[in-house]
Amino acid sequence: MSMSVQIVLFDGFDPLDVIAPFEVFVAGSEYFLDNALDIALVSAEGARDVVSGSQSLTLRATATLDPHRPGIIIVPGASGPVDGDPDQGAETIPVLLARFAATGAIPLIAQALYNPDVLVAAVCGGSLALAMGGLLEGRNVVTHTLGMPLLEATGATAVNARVVDDGDLVTAGGVTSGLDLALYLLERQFGPRIAHSVEALFEYERRGTVWRAEGTAPAMVPAIPAA
Repeated sequence: MSMSVQIVLFDGFDPLDVIAPFEVFVAGSEYFLDNALDIALVSAEGARDVVSGSQSLTLRATATLDPHRPGIIIVPGASGPVDGDPDQGAETIPVLLARFAATGAIPLIAQALYNPDVLVAAVCGGSLALAMGGLLEGRNVVTHTLGMPLLEATGATAVNARVVDDGDLVTAGGVTSGLDLALYLLERQFGPRIAHSVEALFEYERRGTVWRAEGTAPAMVPAIPAA
């Protein structure tokens, strides 16, 4: 039986946050896992064309996000301007993330977080969207460095790391962190040899140490960079 990987699309998504994990999982499945992964682009609204925040690049969701399917759900961040006046119609990244946080995707992802057979992951601003939707209070998470103070304001515990593993929730911070996130998830699910094989195929080495709430607690915690 194959394991599901659902990558969520929403209006204004960041294409790299989607394509980087997609490529990693496709390579892992087709080259090294005998097609053990069922990888799909999904949306809360079902099959539709979804327009990104990067010059209207469009990808197609082929199914509805299903919180009951065992496997992994990945939430990307948004792409757009950082600054601008929302009252003047500026489609900034915070506006796009907040809009996504008000859609039907959030209750579906909430169900997934209660499902022991599902691991929820988020790339860059994706974790901030989940936090805006009220899903990450008290959870250890990371997002893009510019969003870390806002993440803390939602009640989440912001951790300054490339990838943060909080059990059934794994998040990654940074524009290219979808590669690191997906490679770590391959390692977590199938072991280091599979992940290393994909790294070698891509000629890419993962960045940073994966943070977990394990081991000896540090006497001093590094400060979160100011926005």
